[in-house]
Amino acid sequence: MSLSIQQLLENKGITPKPEHLERLKARWEGMQSLRSHLEGIAIDDADIAVRSIPGGDHIDN
Repeated sequence: MSLSIQQLLENKGITPKPEHLERLKARWEGMQSLRSHLEGIAIDDADIAVRSIPGGDHIDN
């Protein structure tokens, strides 16, 4: 049995708001969906990273 997102966060001492849990769940399912389409691709090419930038996304040109 796998742990839920809420259980994983609570095990780390984090108690997210219900609306944040919904967002996290949707993002996690999206990443899992992307990973499920990687049959036959080298594992180095299958890494997914999440980057959080405080204050929003900043683009440096």
